[in-house]
Amino acid sequence: MKHFFKYLFFFTLCISQIQMLKAKDYHFIVDAKGSGDFKTVQEAIHAVPDFRKQTTIIYIKNGVYKEKLILPGSKKMVKFIGESKEKTILTFDDFAAKLNKFGEPIGTSGSSSFYIYGDDFSAENITFQNSSGPVGQAVAVQVIGDRIHFKNCRFLGYQDTLYTYGYGSRQYYENCYIEGTTDFIFGAATALFKSCEIYSKKGGSFITAASTPDTVKYGYVFIDCILTGDAPENSTYLGRPWRPYAKTVFIHCDLGKHIKPEGWDFWGKESNKSTAFYAEYKNTGEGFKPEQRVKWAFQLTENQIDSYKVNLILRDWIPK
Repeated sequence: MKHFFKYLFFFTLCISQIQMLKAKDYHFIVDAKGSGDFKTVQEAIHAVPDFRKQTTIIYIKNGVYKEKLILPGSKKMVKFIGESKEKTILTFDDFAAKLNKFGEPIGTSGSSSFYIYGDDFSAENITFQNSSGPVGQAVAVQVIGDRIHFKNCRFLGYQDTLYTYGYGSRQYYENCYIEGTTDFIFGAATALFKSCEIYSKKGGSFITAASTPDTVKYGYVFIDCILTGDAPENSTYLGRPWRPYAKTVFIHCDLGKHIKPEGWDFWGKESNKSTAFYAEYKNTGEGFKPEQRVKWAFQLTENQIDSYKVNLILRDWIPK
């Protein structure tokens, strides 16, 4: 019995030391139940020193945090780590048609649950959500900053879930889940989606609506992704051009049967067919029907695929 208590004490001491070491890995801990440094995520953001030149790590414990969040441009190199991607949920419920105090609609940008202005932001194991439901445009995350990295995260919503807003912004989504209905991935940024699940919900019509500037070589690039959903068979386009020079490419992706055989839409403007760049390379699945794609889209060649390397797409930024 004496040995039992000795080992129990040693085991408890080891666990305590591991927990202390783990706590030291984070600068701030957020816990809605009050056991951390802050109860809200926004409080933790406010505590980050402006223009800090080292990464500030904010650990967010499981819970539903209903907050309209803003990461200002002065809060750089901030990293969120969630306790688990299913149970650490950052959410809000604004939507574009909602009226502000002046009786005017807040608009698509105004509907965002989380605004990311600060450069070099990253997040792991977190769910980002707009919980307003199928009420039109309702953004979960609007990304304005540069060099933004999401790993093992979920983005939940309906129309306009993920707004990759930033002109010239580079964004990397790794092993993420993104869901929605119409144009649920949209914006001007260069965004690489690697090994992600792209889920089209019922009523889905267009997965992407890029607004890539004409001076930028890469818009959206999906590599090794799986396109799933409960949208009806042959109901969903891979994308349409929000702006004339939209660029979207799917490489080695598994396309579900909800993808329309023609693949792409020109959004009612004939000139978009000659300015937008839509392409695929060696996709698979029931939704991959290259012989039925629109004539103005492309299947990349072996020579062209060499230009779709991470360092080239993200202009020499390699996320860690």
